[in-house]
Order: sequence, then structure tokens, then C-alpha cells
Amino acid sequence: MTSKTTLLGIALALAAGQTQAATASPQFYGTDHPFAAHAIYFVMTDRFVNGDPGNDHRDQGGAHRTFDIPVPGPNGESDNIGYLGGDFKGILDNARYIRDMGFGAVWITPIVDNPDEAFTGGDPVSWGASLADRGKTGYHGYWGVNFYKLDEHLPSKDLDFAQFTQRMRAQGLKTVLDIVLNHGSPAFSMPKAQPQFGQIFDRDGKLIADHQNLPPSELDPVRNPLHRFYHAYEDLAQLSNNDDENPAVLDYFVGAYQQWIDQGADAFRIDTISHMPTAFWKQFSARIRAGHPGFFMFGEAFDYNPDNIGQYTWAKNGGISVLDFPLRGRMAEVFEHPHSDFRQLGEHLYLRNGPYANPYELVTFYDNHDMKRLNASDSGFIDANNWLFTARGIPAIYYGSEIGFMRGRGEHEGNRNYFGQQRIDAAPKNPIYRQLKRIAQLRQRTPALQKGLMLLVRMQGDQAAFYRVYQKDGVHQIALVLLNKGDTAASFEVSDYLQAGHWLAAFGGGHTDVAQSGTLRATVAAHDAQIYLLDATASRPDLVAELTRLMQEKGHPASEK
Repeated sequence: MTSKTTLLGIALALAAGQTQAATASPQFYGTDHPFAAHAIYFVMTDRFVNGDPGNDHRDQGGAHRTFDIPVPGPNGESDNIGYLGGDFKGILDNARYIRDMGFGAVWITPIVDNPDEAFTGGDPVSWGASLADRGKTGYHGYWGVNFYKLDEHLPSKDLDFAQFTQRMRAQGLKTVLDIVLNHGSPAFSMPKAQPQFGQIFDRDGKLIADHQNLPPSELDPVRNPLHRFYHAYEDLAQLSNNDDENPAVLDYFVGAYQQWIDQGADAFRIDTISHMPTAFWKQFSARIRAGHPGFFMFGEAFDYNPDNIGQYTWAKNGGISVLDFPLRGRMAEVFEHPHSDFRQLGEHLYLRNGPYANPYELVTFYDNHDMKRLNASDSGFIDANNWLFTARGIPAIYYGSEIGFMRGRGEHEGNRNYFGQQRIDAAPKNPIYRQLKRIAQLRQRTPALQKGLMLLVRMQGDQAAFYRVYQKDGVHQIALVLLNKGDTAASFEVSDYLQAGHWLAAFGGGHTDVAQSGTLRATVAAHDAQIYLLDATASRPDLVAELTRLMQEKGHPASEK
């Protein structure tokens, strides 16, 4: 490991040579992946906006109907396990709403064909139930039966998936497609076998796999070709469990998801990545990226242990980023509780020699469709967003969180409730929305906040202060981020690593001139942020030394092997 003395020597040499051409400046960046520029808005498509009632299929399912199946709760509350009509048109009609908030990408739930009936097996769904599926439909998209076929609830006339992605790009938005390889639909425990459940069809509609309503232990992959797609053991609830050791499984999914890339998917979110081994993901990643170099993918390993999820990011395991569950756990602890300590977040950033190939490429979030939504006050949401859009990583916001929609609610108690056009139209009046838009738009136009190295100065109590530094290919920017999650205004004095120069305040338009070895003093209002920007290359020796160390040590030592 390089010593601090050696690094300081390097820094002094770099500072002495600052009169050389800009191309001689050292490069400082957290990531140079283009996708890191785009904050992500996560939409459960069926639950966002019903843009086209003509594709609702309200009579589908017969005795096992699929549209509008309410689950009653206490005090007149309700959840729903049927389709509610959200579709591509509903998203596209509100593309400007999403883009104007400061997002550059929309993550949509799986688009592949799901069963045409409600499931009759498993445990019955009740208010707040977990892993219960009886009576539920595939409105969420995760019960694929034909991964080459678009589900009929999503497109409209002249708006298939390819047209949707094209029009989203015209609105300045990339499409992140949620994909599933680990499982298909619920496959057994039905009183009587239902069409499509436990079955998989190829691109031509031919049946290639069938669980035949048998429990996994009764499958016979040796003698029955229709069983060979599946493992003969259970995984998640009654879902089929695809066999990662069968080459035909890999071939099937590579073909399907290459098709959707060809139709405009810009990135993948991979469901249940930890339910299949890294050897499988290495092959999948290599084959996808052979035709689409650098294609961005991030997986869901629902695990709060960073050592467990970090392995998926390593090059030898496919180089797939992940959702940052460990940091998410700390975000809930900090922003759901007043007077918590910012230090808890600093402990899970892993900026040096951590478990990840690159912590700056993790997708950061505080809630989603599979867990309880953030149970915070309006101020807690504002503080969480101020952190999420200034700290390292690629921020993702679950639909509705911009107004605190269904806060604190889990699945089957409102987490996935219908959002609707009325709430979208009213959102600009909400204080969470207004502050989110302010900080997200700042990230959208600030390279240092998108991709810069993160150098901590202070993480304690209600205050956080840190730098984000981006210096690459002729772009150079230093951002000093000051966050206050307290109930009263906070005074900041920063001198550590503070470079002399003309610092501009991102909010309010003020500025402050800092002399050599000077101090920047600022007051940040309650539950607010201030970011100071310096348009200069890093030259202060101790700053350059720390940035050099962060560049050298930002990945896991084994991640590139």
C-alpha cells in the first residue's frame, strides 16, 4: 500500500506542475460510466397511470378474474392484487413530469407476458401478508411465461415497447428494464392445474417447459424434457426455479433479453440475482456485452451484508452492479428518526478497499416495491433526498416517494397502490416534491455530483460535509456539499482540504472567495442543503493526496482479477 508520505510527495509534485497543459492534470473520478449521469425514477407500470383504458382487459380470467381485486384493510384502507390499468402510455404521457423532476432514466417493471388468470395455489393474500400469492395476478410482471412476448396490458396502438423507448428517449429519458431469470410464474400447489402457470413458451409460442402443477421434488428432468428447465427443489414461494446449470436456460434468456435491448432497453435491473450463482452471471454478462459493450446492469441481492452482495460487482463474476441494500438500511435508520447520527451513513459508503468493484456505480435508494416504504416525516424525506442526490452512487426513487405516498407501508398494505394522474398533477404543491426537484436538478447539471470522488470532511450528528471531485477529459469541478438535517439552522466552518478560489453557491446565487489556507463559513437552514462549486483543477497538496488515495483504493483489491 502506498504510504501517506509518498502520496503527499506525489501531490506536491502535481501541484508544482500545475502550470503544464490541462492534459497533464491527474484524473479524479468515482466512475466514468455514462449511465451514472442519470438518476432513476422507478415505476411499477401497472400502478402508475392508466393512459389507455382500451388495454385493461377487464374481463380477463373468467372465474379467476384479473382486474381490480381489492384486499381490505383496517380503517377503510385497501390494497389490490389485480391489474389496475397502468401502461406504457401512462408513463409516456408523464415523461415530462419525470424529466422535469431531474431524472434521466425510468426503471419499469418486467414487460414480458404473464398468466391470464389469478393464481389459485399458495397461501391466501390478506392485509400485510408476505410471500402469499393465492388470488394474486401478474400485474407486477415478475411471473413471466413467455419472455419473448410483450404482456398485453402494456402496449397501445402504435406504442409497442420499441416505440415506447424511442419516444422516451425523445423526451430525454432512458429506459431501465427490470428482468427476471431466476424464476417464472407460480408453478405448483394449485387445486387444479391452470393454463400458463408453471409453463414457459419460446419466441414462436411453443411450450418448452412445464411444471405440470407438481411440487419440485416430484419433477423428473431425466425422463421428462418439459421438466429440464427447472431445479427439482423449491426456492421462492411456489415460483418455478430455473436451472442455471442447463445451457438451454442461459440461451433462452440471452436471446429474450437481447431482443428487448434491440427494441431500446438502455439498462437492466436484474431481479433476484443472488438466487443464481456468479458463474451463471459471468456467462450472461459476457454474452450481453459482447453485442453491447459497457451495457449497464444492476442486480437485486436482497441482503444487508456488503460482503455478500459485493461479489456480483467483480469482473470475474460478471461485473454487474447492485442495489445498495447496506446503505439503504442505514438510510432508514437515519432519516426515519430525528436526532440520528450522519456517522451511520459514513460507515456504509466503503470508499476505500471496500467490498465493491466500484462503490460509485451502486444504485442507491431508500425504499422500493419489496419492502416497507420509508416511514419518515416530510422533513425526513427531504433530508433523505438531499443525501441521496449528493452522495456517491446512482440514486433511484420509487414512484410516489416524491410526495411521501403510502409512507411506511409494505406489500399488501398499500406499498404498490395506484398512483394516478390526480396525484401527479398535484405533486408540485408538495414540499417533498419541491425540494426533491431542486436537488435532483442540481445533480443533473453537476458532473461532480454524478461521477466525482467523495471525500468526507464531517459526518456527525445532524451535519454532513464532504467533497465530490470530478477531473477528467477536460472537465474539472470540485463540489463542497453541506447537509443539515436538524430542526434549526446550522453553522459550518470548513478548512480541511479547502482549495483557494472563487466558490459559487449552487442555491441562492451567492459566492465566497477563499484565500490560501482559508476557511469557508456558511449557514445552512433546517432540513436543507448547500453546495459550493469551484471550477478549477485540484491543486492543494493535501487534497490531491487524498484524491490520489481514493482513486487508487476505490475498488476491492480482488475485484479486477
